[in-house]
Amino acid sequence: MKLLEPGTEVDGFTVLGCVHAGGMAHIYRVEYAVGPPNPGFPLAMKIPRMTAGDGAETIVGFEVELQILRTLTGPHVPRFVAAGDLARLPYLVMEYVDGPTLQHWLAAPARPSVDTIARLGAAMAHAAHSLHQQDVCHLDLKPGNVLFPREDHAVLLDFGLSCHAHYPDLLAEELRRAVGSPAWIAPEQVVGVRGDPRSDIFAIGVMLYELATGELPFGAPTTQGGLRQRLWMSPAPPRQHRPELPEWLQEVILRCLEPEAAQRYPSAALLAFDLGNPAQVALTERGRRTRGPRLRTHLRRWLKAAGMHYQASPVPTRQIEEVPIVMVAVPHEDVSDATLYSLRQAVARSLGIRPGARLACVTVISPAASSATDSGRSETALHRQHRARLQRWAEPLGLAGHHVSYHVLEAGDVAQALVRYAEGNQVSMMILGAATHGLQMQRFITTVPLRVARDAPCTVILVKQQLPFAQLAQAH
Repeated sequence: MKLLEPGTEVDGFTVLGCVHAGGMAHIYRVEYAVGPPNPGFPLAMKIPRMTAGDGAETIVGFEVELQILRTLTGPHVPRFVAAGDLARLPYLVMEYVDGPTLQHWLAAPARPSVDTIARLGAAMAHAAHSLHQQDVCHLDLKPGNVLFPREDHAVLLDFGLSCHAHYPDLLAEELRRAVGSPAWIAPEQVVGVRGDPRSDIFAIGVMLYELATGELPFGAPTTQGGLRQRLWMSPAPPRQHRPELPEWLQEVILRCLEPEAAQRYPSAALLAFDLGNPAQVALTERGRRTRGPRLRTHLRRWLKAAGMHYQASPVPTRQIEEVPIVMVAVPHEDVSDATLYSLRQAVARSLGIRPGARLACVTVISPAASSATDSGRSETALHRQHRARLQRWAEPLGLAGHHVSYHVLEAGDVAQALVRYAEGNQVSMMILGAATHGLQMQRFITTVPLRVARDAPCTVILVKQQLPFAQLAQAH
């Protein structure tokens, strides 16, 4: 189909100009010609290129994107507006989101800083997590499909290869082979497994690798045999290309790129958490590696991959529920032993029934405390002191098998700081002590626990203080 000229009218939309002419589709800026006013945001029209030489995936991909885009909500996807008749003129009208794609940073003459890589990666992970919370896997994440209105906020585009857990997978039904972009496709997609959210984590890992090194971890294979190599191959460690890269970043990237999905981050939220908290990343051999695994390791993986039976993962939301981020707010002043004990017991119960959970221990100190100079302590020393106190509080929990991190926040408003931390880190559950004021007093004072329970974006468990040895004392 030839390009539409500015001024062309399509089903009540006026074409303003072409903003992208790709191999699969043309994207135009449009506006309503007559009738209803614009919906309060700029509009874009996507018209797929359906020529005689195009394969079935072009038509099926349009149907998939139409099916999925209209169900998606949130700030990480463009808003759906209208669609055209497939038999006459297929098109999608959606919100036009302005900003560069990830390709902008990849094409820059110098590699982005580590802070920029972490910020871009966390934004992509948050966006992917938003999809997974709606039971959608993108399955075609690549630099051209990730747009950044801001450096810390990503919008995902192009859902033609995506999979929705509650709708028929048209691509799997129509096409009996792997579909995806060769450089970014995950190993399980190569063998036809779709619907695993960890496939999107693999694709983010590929983009992080390229941001960090300027190279693609597996090249750009053009044959099925070349694609299958990632079922057992590990790429050269990023620090082999750039020795100055920190070990924590290599740890994160290589964990995303593990051949087996079970060895990757179990959720995009946990990936975003590590990228946002580099000092808390648990280093393994992956992060310290200076060369790729030996031939013996690849041979062992090859033998394992040859006999492996790949199975579809659970529904994305169910998988996310199995690996939540649990946050506990530990007060550092005016706190009784009973409160500290009760918080510890509540955390132990929560982790006991969630073996895949990650624990974030958080305390909030006032800015005035960190700026005090009479004690002669620096801000860093004060943070270390409070972090050490959190670690001592958590020691009796016996956290073997759980990832745990410790965070000291500075804020004058404790409730607001806790809520913002939960929002920014995709916390699934927050545990904090209940107010010690009586109910009569709480009618006049909005306590921190009540404000958190009211405003938090997650489940909140308020723990009433209770100390067992107090009962023993009463018995005597």
